[in-house]
Amino acid sequence: MTRLSVLDQSPVPEGSTPGDALQNTLDLARRTEVLGYHRYWVAEHHGMDGLAGSSPEALIGSIAGATSRMRIGSGGVMLTHYAPLKVAESFCVLASLHPGRIDLGVGRAPGSDQLTAAALARGGQRLGIEYYPSQVEELLHLVDDTLPPHSPIQGVRATPRPEEPPEVWLLASSADSAAYAAHFGLPLAWADFIARVDGAPIVDAYRQQFQPSERCPEPRVLICASAVCADTDAEAERLVSTVRAWRASALRGPIPAPDLSTEGGLDPALLPKALEVQPDRRSSASGSPDHVANQLSAVVDDTGAEELMVVTICHDHEARVRSYELIAEAFGLAAASAAETGILSNGS
Repeated sequence: MTRLSVLDQSPVPEGSTPGDALQNTLDLARRTEVLGYHRYWVAEHHGMDGLAGSSPEALIGSIAGATSRMRIGSGGVMLTHYAPLKVAESFCVLASLHPGRIDLGVGRAPGSDQLTAAALARGGQRLGIEYYPSQVEELLHLVDDTLPPHSPIQGVRATPRPEEPPEVWLLASSADSAAYAAHFGLPLAWADFIARVDGAPIVDAYRQQFQPSERCPEPRVLICASAVCADTDAEAERLVSTVRAWRASALRGPIPAPDLSTEGGLDPALLPKALEVQPDRRSSASGSPDHVANQLSAVVDDTGAEELMVVTICHDHEARVRSYELIAEAFGLAAASAAETGILSNGS
């Protein structure tokens, strides 16, 4: 059975506060753990009123403390903003506090506007993407405590040293980033929900070019898709229409509430513009459980991914929780989790 996991961008619903959104993240983590989801990642976005997760490393500690089984991590840390040593030390602290449960997913997208990206960088100058491979290499050496003699920072150590280092993943929505994952022998998290290219041939190329490493002897692929699942197609459309409108507004403001005066959730006049911005794709699934499961299964089948990570944004938190419940049921996850719980409780 394909593993199911969660990507949470900590959406801020209209009429609530960022603090409410972060509490919703903790609540969703607790409840998806009970459902049997395998890992829970949080994203990095800056300067946005609609997404509250600007510091994954700060949020991961709280989520790991609120859960007990799931792997918790970043999806991801935008490495081009930061010194690799700082990132390595933050995640070594987390891995020391929560042994065997911390993932360090890194990416190279800005996750912000250019002015904010410059403000995040030391001296107001963000490193160009041409430096990204060397940043990844330095980060890996720091996490593993294996800096080579020729390193300009040889002798520096990322402390504390955890019993089990964080598991490093490389995020990608382009062929270049997937190639870096293959070169460094890292598991690949393919962000199909934001990629503007077909991921299947890129994932195939990653597997063919993969260079085995001690941390990852064989290629591993996690694919991330967006989904809003509800008991009926009509209810799912009501929920997702507001997100389409939010994306059409260039992600300005919090996530709008559905307009209850219209059956579809929002004034239909808003939808054509939204559909141009976010065209229908299998990796952006919405509808009843069978419909969503079929769409998501097709994405998994196309890429042969071992794991499916789902990101869900909607205005109502309980509707978001319900979406993950329905997806878990549709993939048989809830039944498998209940069976495992019964086995463990019986001590066999």
